[in-house]
Amino acid sequence: MVVPSGERLAKRVARAGLCSRREAERWIAAGRITLDGKRVDSPAINVGPDADIRVDGEPLPETDPPRLWRYHKPRGLVTTNRDDRGRPTVFDYLPGGLPRVMTVGRLDMDSEGLLLLTNDGDLARHLELPATAWRRRYRVRVHGRVNPENLHSLAAGPTISGIRYGPVEASLDRQTGANAWLTIGLREGKNREIRRLMEHLDYQVNRLIRVAYGPIELDDLPAGAVMEVPRRRLRKELPRDIWDADRRR
Repeated sequence: MVVPSGERLAKRVARAGLCSRREAERWIAAGRITLDGKRVDSPAINVGPDADIRVDGEPLPETDPPRLWRYHKPRGLVTTNRDDRGRPTVFDYLPGGLPRVMTVGRLDMDSEGLLLLTNDGDLARHLELPATAWRRRYRVRVHGRVNPENLHSLAAGPTISGIRYGPVEASLDRQTGANAWLTIGLREGKNREIRRLMEHLDYQVNRLIRVAYGPIELDDLPAGAVMEVPRRRLRKELPRDIWDADRRR
């Protein structure tokens, strides 16, 4: 039964861990979701706690408490559930025992390091939003002689090929021959952003490692390993209506 109070249908589907809220909206538009036996085509519907929601005819799973994992993504894996070109994906190599999870944002195929996983689409969306302001920090190796002044020019937020980027924190750690190691921090997540910024400065990225996503750090987690972020850490770092599923109902 549709009621004026409650929460949005797409949000409820996302909280069940099947997909992100944006994907849930696409599923609704495609007619894949029914509410109390009737197909719906608009995400602008509020649902109560007892609503019968089905995806492709299957009941919506029970909502588990939001959980978050650190995953050390190796280089060479695509961050997607399925790749049309047959390339290996992160989901092909996740260790067993995990529930259904989704990624918080992406790392491109040639990048490595910290990738956050969650069972909760609403949590994923919250962490991806620029308004959340969690800084992503990277260790980046580039080919070229680096002028620190060039890096400082990124702090104002450059415009490249008509695309405006947010402020970028970039510093030179060390120059070793023809290569240099940099530390780069940003709060957005545009596609291949760091590689494009470095190309703008005439530097070629040959290694890119994400070492932190907000307060969550890669630390010494081995490549390919997964470790859950303790729930007490979620309570410390996130608003209660994000980590407490009961508060969202």
